[in-house]
Amino acid sequence: MGLLRPYHPLFRNPHLITIASNFWTRPLDVVRFPVESIRYRTDPQTEVLVHLQRPQGKPKASVILVHGLEGSSEGGYMRSMANAALHAGYAVYRTNVRGCGGTIDWCRTLYHAGLTSDLHSLLGQIEGPKILVGYSLGGNQVLKLAAELGQGSNAGVIGVCSVSAPLDLAACSRKLEAPSNFLYERRFVSSMKEKMRERQRLMPDVFRFHGVVDQIRTVWELDDKITSQFFGFGSAENYYRTQSSIGWLDRIAVPTLLIAAKDDPLVPFEIYLDARVLANPQVRLIAPDHGGHVSFLASRRPRFWLDDTVVEWMDSLRG
Repeated sequence: MGLLRPYHPLFRNPHLITIASNFWTRPLDVVRFPVESIRYRTDPQTEVLVHLQRPQGKPKASVILVHGLEGSSEGGYMRSMANAALHAGYAVYRTNVRGCGGTIDWCRTLYHAGLTSDLHSLLGQIEGPKILVGYSLGGNQVLKLAAELGQGSNAGVIGVCSVSAPLDLAACSRKLEAPSNFLYERRFVSSMKEKMRERQRLMPDVFRFHGVVDQIRTVWELDDKITSQFFGFGSAENYYRTQSSIGWLDRIAVPTLLIAAKDDPLVPFEIYLDARVLANPQVRLIAPDHGGHVSFLASRRPRFWLDDTVVEWMDSLRG
């Protein structure tokens, strides 16, 4: 479907724009909008860290941001989106997925791409209308969460947006194994293995990965040998099949925006051509030809096209 506003990519090389976005300086006004660091208890053994900033005056709604694989609330795209939303009059909750953002010892479990229980709990602890915005893995989580809310009580959620979401986890895991994605996969696997070792050191009675972690070389192997075993999925194939948001989209009952670049190096765009993606009239897709993975840096103002586009869409929800 058409763009809310034209997008002119800073770079047409998907790897260059993805990497540049990761290092690009992002604005976040912490003077006008002071940061509150809050520990939310989401179950008896789990707490998550959330950075809250409020606009001046009554907020239009609360925006809950969810980062991607091995990310945190301090990610560049989280900061610039928060800045844009705050200036537009929204309260912003930059959430850390359980165990992320320096909180490994705040819980006794791992996280996975379909884990929504923490978000369910957060929705119940935040008052007023709410909008969910998820990036990459976080995008899969918020879409699945919206589907779980379904036709019943939607916990005050008035809209959901996903950016570069891996709708089909198996396809994206295999895509990571492409030679051109070697650096991305090495970075993800290295980070996850390091945290697995830290968990083993802190809670050896819970995390028993000795002899397994060192053998892992790919995300698929990690999900097959660790994630799927820890959560009882049995295998990576079953984990991916049951937790991929593409199988849940038909149950979403609130306005939902999908943003994905056709040249995303990590998420094969073919999955967005699946008939299930637009079968639900509540779901809208914006798919620029370029933009990389969670990037969309523009060659002209606004530089952060993604943030302005999402804010414009959020304002339309209040229409």
